[in-house]
Amino acid sequence: MYYIVETTKTFEQALIDLEKQVIDLGFGVMHTHDIGNTLRTKGQNFSENCKVLEVCQPAHANTVMSVDMRLNMALPCRISVYTEKGKTYIGMIKPENMLASLSDNVTLQSVAKEVEEKTMQMIDNAK
Repeated sequence: MYYIVETTKTFEQALIDLEKQVIDLGFGVMHTHDIGNTLRTKGQNFSENCKVLEVCQPAHANTVMSVDMRLNMALPCRISVYTEKGKTYIGMIKPENMLASLSDNVTLQSVAKEVEEKTMQMIDNAK
């Protein structure tokens, strides 16, 4: 269900390298959520770093929503860079499993498989 790798890179370097891989593999970063900072600015005692990149490949998103518009709620894909107990991780929820739980459409399964392979490659290359 999850794909998570540990990296020896700093949180900041892992984030920079992931952003580069997203672009190099034909996707775009639509938005970056700084969850760790948001929690701290809201008065929460949260000591870890956590940024979530919303990534998208427009042709794939178009295909998914053309088949089933409700699946817009599962888009875009999210890849997280975070720290936990002094270690840095890059991870995601696997798109193929997630989409399979929402639809049994063969076209969507094919798109999800391709997206999963690319996003795993992004994570591995950024590691």
